[in-house]
Amino acid sequence: MTTVLLVRHGLTPLTGPVLAGWTPGVHLDERGRAQAAALGDRLLSVPLAAVVTSPLERCRETAAAIRERRDPAPPLHLDEQLGEVGYGAWTGRELRALRKEALWEVIQGRPSAAVFPEGEGLAAMSARAVAAVRRWNAELGPDATYAVVSHGDVIKAILADALGLHLDAFQRIGVDPCALSVVRYGVRETRVERINDTGGGVDGLVPVQPTRRSRARAARASRGAEG
Repeated sequence: MTTVLLVRHGLTPLTGPVLAGWTPGVHLDERGRAQAAALGDRLLSVPLAAVVTSPLERCRETAAAIRERRDPAPPLHLDEQLGEVGYGAWTGRELRALRKEALWEVIQGRPSAAVFPEGEGLAAMSARAVAAVRRWNAELGPDATYAVVSHGDVIKAILADALGLHLDAFQRIGVDPCALSVVRYGVRETRVERINDTGGGVDGLVPVQPTRRSRARAARASRGAEG
């Protein structure tokens, strides 16, 4: 199974009070850098085939912390399809003001219908993020473990899809800054193994070398899926 480590970026000065969106120049603050470094240390024993990140600075800085101290460092890939929601005219506004907008109730109650003014719909974001993960799964292969560094709503949408939930339920999922969530994708099944983990051990994420019997079983399952 392909194992995907979903990581939200660490804290920034805007995390919480302001909807940063695609605002350029939003970097991790001291707290976020400490979070990212701690996560990098925690994941050091887990071999990574790649680190795929949103192109925004806060995600790239978190990705750099995950790759640090690895020799060799896993390949780094920037993927706009895993970037933040296009919040349009809401970008840069304070959340306390946005909560008074009529659209806020739609976002909380029926997010699949929410489209940001001059921006993107949450359903469109979900479709492109899930498609990106599946594309990387295919490219990196069924035995790969890799990290995706992205944003809260994007990760929630990927998790909702993996759980078989309608997008309208994705607000029930919590994803904190620098939290780790884990999804395993197989030929016939998808398993969500962690959500919003901010301190658990990672021994269970270290892959076990496949035996000849398990490789043969996987090959038979793959041929059956193709038929």
